Amino acid sequence: MKTLQYFTNNQFKNSVTDKFYKVFNPSTGEQIANCPRLTLEEVREVIDNAKAAYPAWSDTPVVKRVQVLYKLKALLEANLEELSILVATEHGKVYSEAKGDVLKAIEGTEIAINMPVLMQGDALMNASKGYDTVLYRESIGVFCGISPFNFPAMIPMGWMVPNCIAAGNTMVMKVSGATPLTSLRIAELYKEAGLPDGVLNVISCDREVTSELLTNPTIKGISFVGSTKVGMHIYSTGAAHGKRVQALCEAKNHALVLADAPIDRTAAGIINAAYGCAGERCMALPVVVAEESIADSLVAKIVELAQGLKIGPAYDKTSKLGPVYSEDHRQSVLAWIEKGIAEGAKLALDGRKVSVPGFEKGFYLGPTVLDHVTPEMSVGTEEIFGPVLCIKRVKDYDEGIKLMNDSPYGNGSVIFTQNGYYAREFAKNTHAGMVGINVGIPVPIGVFPFSGHKDSFFGDLHCLGKDAYRFFTESKSVTSHWFDEHEMKSTKVSTWDGTI
Repeated sequence: MKTLQYFTNNQFKNSVTDKFYKVFNPSTGEQIANCPRLTLEEVREVIDNAKAAYPAWSDTPVVKRVQVLYKLKALLEANLEELSILVATEHGKVYSEAKGDVLKAIEGTEIAINMPVLMQGDALMNASKGYDTVLYRESIGVFCGISPFNFPAMIPMGWMVPNCIAAGNTMVMKVSGATPLTSLRIAELYKEAGLPDGVLNVISCDREVTSELLTNPTIKGISFVGSTKVGMHIYSTGAAHGKRVQALCEAKNHALVLADAPIDRTAAGIINAAYGCAGERCMALPVVVAEESIADSLVAKIVELAQGLKIGPAYDKTSKLGPVYSEDHRQSVLAWIEKGIAEGAKLALDGRKVSVPGFEKGFYLGPTVLDHVTPEMSVGTEEIFGPVLCIKRVKDYDEGIKLMNDSPYGNGSVIFTQNGYYAREFAKNTHAGMVGINVGIPVPIGVFPFSGHKDSFFGDLHCLGKDAYRFFTESKSVTSHWFDEHEMKSTKVSTWDGTI
């Protein structure tokens, strides 16, 4: 059994720990590696390495820092096939989705290359007579990234690392112990691209040791993606210790389907949004709110299309639905399906007993549809994170948007309609940060922020977009005044009190 290492100071090191996470190939159900849960002493050493690397890296001109990202982008593209297969192998998302995961990491790198432009400040000459003020954006120090299992390339290596280091900071990246392989491989590519020692460090550790990342005074900020419960803990703990925090959390995204929506095209969009990545993404579409007049025909079409999805191993390029990432999670999703039935939902499509010939030990679940889900059912309000779609029925637009806005979560919100008036009203009044109009997964490209609302996000600055460079930099205003010949000879004390 392969035992993984951790990455610090541009070296892969063996941990002295006797505690490990098990890394599986979900398509086969076989364990493929042990991932070390680093000791407290090892994590502190890694933090010290990042601290030691910070002064020289932050003093490196930003135009030179991003040269590393130019080289990394080329390396990511050259290794796209390898990385895509690696994501599919350790996570279980099918090849096309795994490739998309890596492509989004490349996109995040491309955007971070613009840091010389993004970090430009502002200036005002003669802010007061004879006084000029310049605003600079500066790096801050050591940041910590805490990423989940479901996007092993995009989230740590597209959302977190590129903007952090391009801005002149150093990073301790804590990756998921379930899917660490991709991040470790990309860390190796960073080294090949010429990143100096200690700027990027990739580790895994358990919850107890992770507390050090939340409280250690060297860590100046934390970027987190995961559940709302953990996100709230990280946000409150980190903030209490003087750190800036962005915590991207769970969701229960809804789509409202109005009677004028084209059924076939709408159902196709829902299938991709609901079952892509086996539903294991915070921008999945697990709930459809359908007007009663078209609900039956919409559900019938969804079931028809879902039954046509080819279920198979993730790295088979013909598979359309792969396994979930672990057997424990598969059992959790099965329990949610059982709970939904017990709560009174109608099972329109049952994916519980699917089996893939030759891969019987894989962690597979078929697409499942629970119809007639009502607002009081927990299956329709809590995040399941699996290939389960809930159908809620409403009489009209007003009932539908009220039902959606009652959700405590606010990542994504979608409407399917050809009515411009309702589309505009929906965009204006829906309580979510990313809105789709006939777009099932309304995640914008990375020049815009990933802007969850309500219990889907804690913090002030989101990841990506202009928020990203603001999160990873601090502003500094410098006011200067130069004495003229008369002032040089004067003994009169003259200072600017900030007034105009």
